[in-house]
Amino acid sequence: MQKITPCLWFDGQAKEAAEHYVAIFGGDSRIGNITYYGEGTFGEPGSVLTVDFRLAGQDYIGLNGGPQFPFTEAISLSVDCADQAEVDRFWYALSEGGEEGQCGWLKDKFGVSWQVIPNELQQLVTGPDQERAQRATKAMLGMTKLDVQALRDA
Repeated sequence: MQKITPCLWFDGQAKEAAEHYVAIFGGDSRIGNITYYGEGTFGEPGSVLTVDFRLAGQDYIGLNGGPQFPFTEAISLSVDCADQAEVDRFWYALSEGGEEGQCGWLKDKFGVSWQVIPNELQQLVTGPDQERAQRATKAMLGMTKLDVQALRDA
């Protein structure tokens, strides 16, 4: 059992978001338990209250809590990508209907912030050759979706 489970607060879209993410991540991703608002609660009776879901082996809870607390970039989900093909696939799937940001960041159509990062980014921006690392960092700062080959070439 996972000790810490992130809970994402949605404004009525928790189930739609969970289904969207499960379709993108596939593999060890699934929808779990769904709970519903009952009579005498804050939500519309019968509407979805929570959705348990798993993405790539990580458990989450989606909560339909209302509009009081929208998502911000203060919290983001980072997707570790094996190669450029994975970066491209996750970038396009997650950014569809959302907003592209800088340095591999994006907001999806639900407002959740994601970082779509190639595995080797850390090595490229912190390697022993400090000048090369600085060039890679400068190149990254000018990108939206990260380009692995351009980072290597920097």
